[in-house]
Amino acid sequence: MSTACHGAVRGCFSISAAAVIVIAAAVVLLSGGPQLAAGARVLINHAELIRRRDDIATAAAAGGGGGGDGACATAVAPFGYPCEEHEDGMTWLLGSPEESLPYILADQGFDVWIANNRGTRWSSRHVSLDPKSRSYWNWSWDDIVVNDMPAIGTLVALAAFSEGRMVDKLKSAALLSPVAYLSHITTPIGVVLAKAFAGELISDLLGIAEFNPASPQVSNLVRTFCRKPGMNCYDLLTSFTAADIFLKYEPQPTSTKTLIHLAQTVRDGVLTKYDYVMPDANVARYGQADPPAYDMAAIPAWFPIFLSYGGRDSLSDPADVALLLDDLRRRGHAGDRLTVQYLPQLAHADFVIGVCAKDLVYNDVISFFRRFH
Repeated sequence: MSTACHGAVRGCFSISAAAVIVIAAAVVLLSGGPQLAAGARVLINHAELIRRRDDIATAAAAGGGGGGDGACATAVAPFGYPCEEHEDGMTWLLGSPEESLPYILADQGFDVWIANNRGTRWSSRHVSLDPKSRSYWNWSWDDIVVNDMPAIGTLVALAAFSEGRMVDKLKSAALLSPVAYLSHITTPIGVVLAKAFAGELISDLLGIAEFNPASPQVSNLVRTFCRKPGMNCYDLLTSFTAADIFLKYEPQPTSTKTLIHLAQTVRDGVLTKYDYVMPDANVARYGQADPPAYDMAAIPAWFPIFLSYGGRDSLSDPADVALLLDDLRRRGHAGDRLTVQYLPQLAHADFVIGVCAKDLVYNDVISFFRRFH
């Protein structure tokens, strides 16, 4: 087995009542249990696995979701895992059962929920708004913190925890390659897009409310930036062999407003709610001229957190993670309530489908969950 790592990333969290693990990536449920012994699985070769994933991508592009052609039937059931499909979610299912965190957790008896952030390919419906309208895309990750499932991504989860949200519903949280502060981001495309006010350009001048990297306008703009000398648009992956697979499914669409919000975090060096720039607009929204800050030190010290990050991460830079850890420790997070793992050889995307992630990361995640369940 190769020792190279490659992949994508988001966070995973344990929900108290049913020991459910939520992995940011609607919802695929993999059930754990003794029937999941390795000998009981139906194994398929790598070429067949890629074909099945391509079938999912084709179905999703055609507007499909759920049913017999979704992630359960195409990618999970062939391995012998019980699976309920409410919607598709693929990022965490790109590796083999021996290397992918959802299957590994299921083998350990956990129920695994794979969820999508709003606006992604498999989470783009609304009870009243048309996804093609600007109103549908008038949100940033602040709204996910308040209105959606705030435990499905590291930045959103940390912001929610800092406001006392979800901590009474969770027993613990495992944050893989966590994004909070972004002042030390080194990924060239991220720095250039932030400093060039690309989000504002896309929103105000081009009138685009949905930031979809696959759309002609956005992809042409990003391609222009990627052609600049010294620009490496693959720098979140340490292995180019994974890039082709990974980039079939990521990055997913989001709101341009979220892109602007992230760029504000990069430029300003602080973690705040969305800045409407005009003081009157901020006063109307927040009751003050400047957007309120998210105080990471306000995360309750009794709440158990596992935090794993990499030394080659150009998005969640070790210096920014150090700022987050300083905040947590300032509130008193210590001992078994704060488990920190630093892996100097890993990049941001190496925590999902890297063949070494199980040995380096996932086993420790499972041990952490066991302590609090």
